[in-house]
Amino acid sequence: MTDTKRPDLMLYLAAPRGFCAGVDRAIKIVEMALEKWGAPVYVRHEIVHNKYVVDDLRDKGAVFVEELDECPDDRPVIFSAHGVPKAVPAKAAERDMVYVDATCPLVSKVHIEAQRHADNGLQMIMIGHAGHPETVGTMGQLPDGDVLLVETVEDVATVDVRDPNKLAFVTQTTLSVDDTADIVAALNARFSAIVGPHKEDICYATTNRQEAVKAAAPKCDAMLVVGAPNSSNSQRLVEVARRAGCDYSQLVMRDTDIDWRALEGISSLGITAGASAPEVLINEIIDAFKARYDVTIEVVETAVENVEFKVPRVLREPA
Repeated sequence: MTDTKRPDLMLYLAAPRGFCAGVDRAIKIVEMALEKWGAPVYVRHEIVHNKYVVDDLRDKGAVFVEELDECPDDRPVIFSAHGVPKAVPAKAAERDMVYVDATCPLVSKVHIEAQRHADNGLQMIMIGHAGHPETVGTMGQLPDGDVLLVETVEDVATVDVRDPNKLAFVTQTTLSVDDTADIVAALNARFSAIVGPHKEDICYATTNRQEAVKAAAPKCDAMLVVGAPNSSNSQRLVEVARRAGCDYSQLVMRDTDIDWRALEGISSLGITAGASAPEVLINEIIDAFKARYDVTIEVVETAVENVEFKVPRVLREPA
């Protein structure tokens, strides 16, 4: 009789992983808006960067658009968790639209910080990724040209500032902690008077997920990060895992994206998820491995999260 025993697999499940408080709040805002006003409710840009979440909300009546001029005047519009330039709510108000801002409060903190520095006469430098909606939204808090973007240490050497003694910097909240530290060091080395944030701009959820990956990756033959290709924090997790010693680290959206041939012969696997990936997708991938392996799960926990953000007052029942 043929022995059909499945191979053993040690599965290291990183914690924290998946949804953060800002993502959870943004999704709730769309769901509550649909309850309050009925379908359709318009959402400018993907509410969070995850196809499963976006498709689910679309099925419930959300209509996703890229620009405000794609929205009718008489239906509510929601601004995504990544934040928007100041011109967007100003335009919505001009059109007398009902709008709800689902910007993550930690992104809003960066917006406020940038405005405060500008009010104090400081030119802003933003560490971020060109074209990412969060970077576009933060740079759009100030007039064109008032915020300079740097993406790499090399960019710091060539950035052209008005006055090296009147500078401040902010960062995108979903960057690699280690990469950003190198860029900040380069800024401080070139501009000794530059002012940094009172508190780290990279959000707690990004930092926590990266730390959990750093702890799990050295134990693993392979690491899978559940997330979307356009999710900055998910892409950073892949990079962090590789640097932490797990050369085969890949981004997957669903179990159908798993390259089983590349995983042949592994005995240990790490799984984590970006901040916009729901737990249902993580469980789906774990189940796919359980169907092929005799799986033992060990949770690698480096922090416990209990953060919760309130939804806007317009969507809450009066106290």
